[in-house]
Formats: sequence, C-alpha cells, structure tokens
Amino acid sequence: MIRLILIRHAKSGWDDPMADDHDRTLTERGHKAAAAIGAWLAARGDVPDVVLCSDAMRTQQTAKGVIAAFETAPTLKLRPALYHASPDTVIDEAMAERVGCVAVIGHNPGIGMAAHGLVKTRPAHGRFSDYPTCATTIIDFPHAVLLGEGELVDFVVPRDLTD
Repeated sequence: MIRLILIRHAKSGWDDPMADDHDRTLTERGHKAAAAIGAWLAARGDVPDVVLCSDAMRTQQTAKGVIAAFETAPTLKLRPALYHASPDTVIDEAMAERVGCVAVIGHNPGIGMAAHGLVKTRPAHGRFSDYPTCATTIIDFPHAVLLGEGELVDFVVPRDLTD
C-alpha cells in the first residue's frame, strides 16, 4: 500500500508587493495552521517517510511547521519542480519515491487538482473543491499512485482543527 498526503502551503502574506513570489513567507495564521496540520497528522499516526516540498519559502515554512509535530522527523526533500507544479508533476514526483508514505507540500492549482484527480470518491467537505491554504488530503493506493484509483482516507482544513 502507498499512502499519499497532499498539503497545500499555509497562508502566506503579501506584505511587500514588490517581493518575488518565490520568497513570500507565512503569516502568523499560516504558522499556526501548519502546526495544527502537523499535530493532526501526528495524532492520527500519519507520519510520512518522506516530505517532498516546493523550494518556495512559504512551502518550506509549512513543511517546518508540520514536521515539528512529529516525534521522528521524516526526510525533507526540496523539489524545485513542485513550485507551481501541474498535477502531473505532483504525481510524478510522489511516484518517484519508493516509500510507504509520502507527503507533498505544494501550491494551487496543481496540488488541489492532483487531489481531485486521484481520489475515487471526493469528500463531502465543502472546502475540497477550492482546496484552501493548508488543506490536506490523505489518499491510499493498493500498488501505485494512479488517477481515479485512490481511496480517500481523510480531508481536513486548518479551520476544522482550530478556533
């Protein structure tokens, strides 16, 4: 079995409109959301073997916040190809890892489109369609990550865990 965890980066800011998109950082809300998602995953026992992460600052900060909740830190691999990646690239990067559980932290629309395309049945959750910041989907596959073949395990957004 292969478990895939797809995480959109947490809330980032636009404090400096002249800053490069790649260098945008998380807001305070974003840091809290990443920590909440990490705690949720840890409590479930869903600790990935590997975390694949876009090399953008906001995804790296999201990864740091998520990973901080785990007793044993998974291997973190920065992947420039995941910066604003297409759903196909997200899936290809995940499939290249030969581990039982891989997490991918990326950007919309690619990360959300990958989640939509991979599950057999979409969750009833109202936010799955727009895949907001730090939205997280857990999907199981019997042998390989294939479109429309994933069994939805769970879907959550930070607001479900906080407030």
